[in-house]
Amino acid sequence: MSNNQVLDSDSSYSDVSQFHHTPSYCEENVYLLCKKLCADGVADVSDLFVVFISNEHKHIPLWHQKASHRADGIILWDYHVICIQKRKEGKSMDLVWDLDATLPFPSTLASYVSESIRPSFELFSEFQRVFRVVHAPLFLRYFASDRRHMKDSKGNWMSPPPEYKPIVAEDGSVHNLNQYIEMSTKDVLKDVGEESVNAVLTKQLGVLVGEGQLEQFFSCIAN
Repeated sequence: MSNNQVLDSDSSYSDVSQFHHTPSYCEENVYLLCKKLCADGVADVSDLFVVFISNEHKHIPLWHQKASHRADGIILWDYHVICIQKRKEGKSMDLVWDLDATLPFPSTLASYVSESIRPSFELFSEFQRVFRVVHAPLFLRYFASDRRHMKDSKGNWMSPPPEYKPIVAEDGSVHNLNQYIEMSTKDVLKDVGEESVNAVLTKQLGVLVGEGQLEQFFSCIAN
């Protein structure tokens, strides 16, 4: 797809209801979102990055989330998944597609970081977030989930699963979600730069960036 085929996603895709959404299955929602953005010409797959947010304690706060019962929309997720679109040169700022947020859809990366992540808000160490950034072409090829993580000890669903069949990776893997959501603050990048950008474009599980490194990391990715 050439660059001039990519639509202005700000105006064309502001209605979140156009996208498939199953509560509690954010990783699959983002998988389908990436495919739709590409199929509809809103984005080139090479410009999309899937971002898993979690930590070793599986307690991460995000603001302005639909599932929250508070006025500020804060909620503690065990993990969450969003899509970040790197905009082409000449376009506006990078975009965040979060199907579970109450913010404008999509939001600019700067706005999303400020409103939903709030890195300036002092958090106890157990709540500090880690961001696993995975290039969408690699994610769509290798990600798999048979949804076993959504069953209790008796095999009952903790939340109703999507009606479509589970996602199977191109290599035949049926479940590797745990590899994406296992992360620790001690494993985040020491330095954000060209080497880390090369790594995210080649490594199946991407790279881990810490609180306050997310915008810097995307600013290092060439248009």
